[in-house]
Amino acid sequence: MTPAQELEQLRIENAQLREQLTSRDALVTQLIERIQTLEARLSQDSHNSSKPPSSDGFKRSPKKRSLRKSTGKKPGGQPGHEGQALKQSENPDAVIAHLPTTCEKCQTDLTKEAALPHFEPRQVFELPTQLKLHVTEHRTYSKKCPTCQTVTKAKFPQSVKNWVQYGPGFRALAVYLITYQLLPYARVCELLNEIYSESLSPGSLVNMIAECYEQLAEPEKTIKTALTQAKVLHCDETGLYVEGKRHWLHVASTPHLTHYAHHLRRGSKATDEIGILPTFQGVAIHDGWSNYLRYACTHGLCNAHHLRELAFVHEQLKQAWAAEFTTLLVDLKEEVEVAKARSETSLSSARLAHFEERYQQLITQGLAANPPPEGGWPCGKRGKPRQSKPKNLLDRLDKQRHQVLLFAYRFDVPFDNNLAERDIRMVKVQQKVSGCFRSQEGASFFCRIRGYLSTMKKQGENLLVALLDTFCGHPPLPKLLV
Repeated sequence: MTPAQELEQLRIENAQLREQLTSRDALVTQLIERIQTLEARLSQDSHNSSKPPSSDGFKRSPKKRSLRKSTGKKPGGQPGHEGQALKQSENPDAVIAHLPTTCEKCQTDLTKEAALPHFEPRQVFELPTQLKLHVTEHRTYSKKCPTCQTVTKAKFPQSVKNWVQYGPGFRALAVYLITYQLLPYARVCELLNEIYSESLSPGSLVNMIAECYEQLAEPEKTIKTALTQAKVLHCDETGLYVEGKRHWLHVASTPHLTHYAHHLRRGSKATDEIGILPTFQGVAIHDGWSNYLRYACTHGLCNAHHLRELAFVHEQLKQAWAAEFTTLLVDLKEEVEVAKARSETSLSSARLAHFEERYQQLITQGLAANPPPEGGWPCGKRGKPRQSKPKNLLDRLDKQRHQVLLFAYRFDVPFDNNLAERDIRMVKVQQKVSGCFRSQEGASFFCRIRGYLSTMKKQGENLLVALLDTFCGHPPLPKLLV
């Protein structure tokens, strides 16, 4: 082989080696990114992500610290708290007189002596000695007309439809236990049998639920109408399993109203069909998911989500700007609460400018620490390279800063979306208890009834009384509090 051929061969081998090194470097980079992604996923829990607390397991992380500052108050009732102690009844159901039989000094017999008019009462509140259903028999008789000899038979009340049936109070209790206390059907049957010695089938409970669902059609329309007219609306969604398939539960709520709906879709197709957001003109508070932003109302972002994401960036990625940003949001929230306590309606322009300047400085620091990715995907993938989580968070905080800080500009807007998350939490508990809904109808029944009960609870109504009136054919309509 000539020297020229040897040189050419070396060049070819050198080029192949460089290509192999480049490919290996790209693979190493890809593997490092994957390791970082998996480590980040393992380090996420309820305090630094949107994962629920139930997913944390039994091991409590020492890094979990509440962002709330200590009030200095001791646990329990505070000075001036009225309390809810048991009070004596003015009209007891039974009175048992205890009379002395002998004189405590000289042992004289007192059985025939009259008692003095003054007495000391003590009362015991107890369940009835015998718990049983009260059975009312309705009888219709016939009468013969003395003029035309026609026999006329009386009619049963409209509510008495069957030979044997449960009354509205019993049905109200059963529906309350299932849809509000979230007991499974079998346990409700067992409980009612233990209390009233009455055997009940799950099928009977299903019929009661279906009847309640039909009666609450008009109240649900009232709730939806009131929600579309609200000044501030909280929105959220979560997974829901129906017939073994993944559905989505959508909630829209205010401090006085709650509406639930389930749908096979998560996005705009679902929210359009539910029909609340398309006509809503107030402020919608949510987690920043793009589906909500397509509606023409004003938007406010949940800062509880931001605080959790910032905790992840600070604790796992060791970026100092995230901790300072957390402090900024918490300080601003406290200043707004102090201003509200003073009956002020807004912060001063100087204070707002101060916080906005700090906001911009931290955004600049964050973007400097998280530059956008360069080039395309490694290993020949097409499209823009994926951004890091801190970069995505910074883009949202930067581009939607007015929605992030809306609570400071408008005091009627809350800091977070915790109201919707609280409203949705008990539905997740129902899923843990019962697994899933076995039918579309069952999911619809639960959503309507639970939304109605949540609304009535927020408005201070007695739920059993509301259900009793519902089964009597005239369900109380919610107050139009928005």
